[in-house]
Amino acid sequence: MVTTSSLDLKYLKDPDVRLMLRVRDGDEKAFSQLVENYQDRIVSIFSHILSDHEAAEDLAQEAFLRVYRTRRGYQPTAKFSTYIFHISNNLASNTRRKKKRQKEVPMPAGKTTTFGVRPEEELAVEKSALMPVRQLSREELREQVRQSLESLSDREKTAILLHKFEGMSYQDIGVAMEMTDAAVKSLLARTREKLRVILEPLIK
Repeated sequence: MVTTSSLDLKYLKDPDVRLMLRVRDGDEKAFSQLVENYQDRIVSIFSHILSDHEAAEDLAQEAFLRVYRTRRGYQPTAKFSTYIFHISNNLASNTRRKKKRQKEVPMPAGKTTTFGVRPEEELAVEKSALMPVRQLSREELREQVRQSLESLSDREKTAILLHKFEGMSYQDIGVAMEMTDAAVKSLLARTREKLRVILEPLIK
């Protein structure tokens, strides 16, 4: 059973942390609820990083399996979202390293079917002043978002997705990506500047 002495009370306000503590105590329904809460979000993050929806679904399943396998040793030292995105980031990094070693042939530049953009992502990009002022069709807008994100490095892409689309703080991103707060802030600043340079010609 869970004892208050084993918990960081700061994170007990997070309802997903409380669900995970129930999972630690053997509550299968609590685990199913966590999967429901995070599955689409984890798949979306993996899809954007890997540009492969099928691989994203497989990695999301592996992320939840890792959460379940290590449930008995769980300690609430961060928000649950930070905890699972940390696991997901490690999985994505391992997958990218394997692909580099295998020297897989990259996808043709014209492919767009594996890189969808959620409506809220389009809104987030527009609100952050990354999109051009001139009118674009929905398809043009989606393609520009896709191309601009694809131009980022894996670390840049992960950081901007977690910050802008998941609303995570510098501190939480740092925990998820094993970086200092200052390093996260610097990475995001460079990423925003890179996106601005890429998209700036569209507003002229």
